[in-house]
Parts: sequence; C-alpha cells; structure tokens
Amino acid sequence: MGFDLDFAIATLPLILRALDMTLLVAVTSCIGAAAIGFNLEILRRAGGAFGLVVRFFIDFIRATPILVWLYCLYFILPFYGVRLSALTVGIAGLSLYYSGYLAEVFKAGIDAIPKGQAEAAQALGIGRRDTVIFVIAPQMLRNIAAPMGNYFVSILKATPYLAVLAVPEMLGEAFDIASDTYRYAEPLTVAGITFLALALIISRGVKWLEDRLATSSAR
Repeated sequence: MGFDLDFAIATLPLILRALDMTLLVAVTSCIGAAAIGFNLEILRRAGGAFGLVVRFFIDFIRATPILVWLYCLYFILPFYGVRLSALTVGIAGLSLYYSGYLAEVFKAGIDAIPKGQAEAAQALGIGRRDTVIFVIAPQMLRNIAAPMGNYFVSILKATPYLAVLAVPEMLGEAFDIASDTYRYAEPLTVAGITFLALALIISRGVKWLEDRLATSSAR
C-alpha cells in the first residue's frame, strides 16, 4: 500500500482543526517558561541557602523527563485536592519543564553583561527591580535571542506529548485519523510537514529579532 497523495491532502483540513490548540499551547508555554525561567535565574543569584534551593530545583527540572511532570500534575495532584484540566496541566507542565533550560540560557546572557552595568545603576540610585527590568533584561535579550528561539521551537515540538492527556493537538488528531483509516503514513506526514512549517516561521522570527536587536545596539 503506497503513499496516497490525495488522501494526504484530504487529511490536511482535519489536522489543521487542531492548529489553534497547538499554537495556544505552544505560545502560552513559551511565555510561561520564559517568565518562570527568568525569575528562577534572578532568585538563584540571591545566593545563600535560598539560592542553593533554587539551583537544586532548576537542576531537578532538567534531570527529569517531561512526561513525569505531566503525569504528576494530572494524576497525583488530584489526590491532594488539586484538579486541573488537561489543557492547564499541559501548559503548566511544558512551562515548568522548559523554565529550567531557559534559566540556564538567561544565566549565560546575564553573565555576558559587564558587571559595571549593574554597579553603575546602583550608583545612580536605581533599585534592584528597575535595574533588572531596564538595565539587565534588554542587554540580556541581545545575547540570548538565538538559543531562546531554539527552545521555543523545542516547546512547539513538545506539544504532541499532550496527546497522552487527550488534549486535541495536531499529532493527536493525526493519530485519530490513522486509527480510523489504518493509514498512518499520510496523516503523520502532513502533521510533520505542518510542524516543520511552524518551526521555520519561528526560526525566521527569531532571526528577525536578532537583526533588530543588533541594529539597535549598533546605534
């Protein structure tokens, strides 16, 4: 049984029905992972026992499989009275998991900033919060645009994990078609090409952001 191009084209509208869900999960998880990861890195720099606890938490996140986080949030939390929808668990799981990796990216970006920048802000009487937001963060972004974009692509590619929670994303939709028709090559190929197109769009967006940041810093 060969590859049926007509059938593959016919599956495209069915798979694209789940595009909105895939994009919702990916975009929300990217924002959540970046926000949590940045705050984790700032807290880790506090030093002392608290800094060590945050460092351990980051290492623990990076050392555990993503499915562990999804299963814990979905199946274990209800025993403690916390019940979350499958979509909420999926977004929270992806955000937490990739926040550990983005914390390391933010660490490298902050370390690349000369220490005199923060010291100058303190000398001018700028508070710690404003220093982080208006002095450190903009310069850090120039240093980490490319690796951060790579992790955003990884988050997009991780959305099919949510199929184990019955979240209707694209790969899950492709498997539903395959199980009904007993034809796997066509729907999975269409889903793969769609993911590739989305990843290329993100990559181009990151490249555009890099160019803009490089232009602004050169002025």
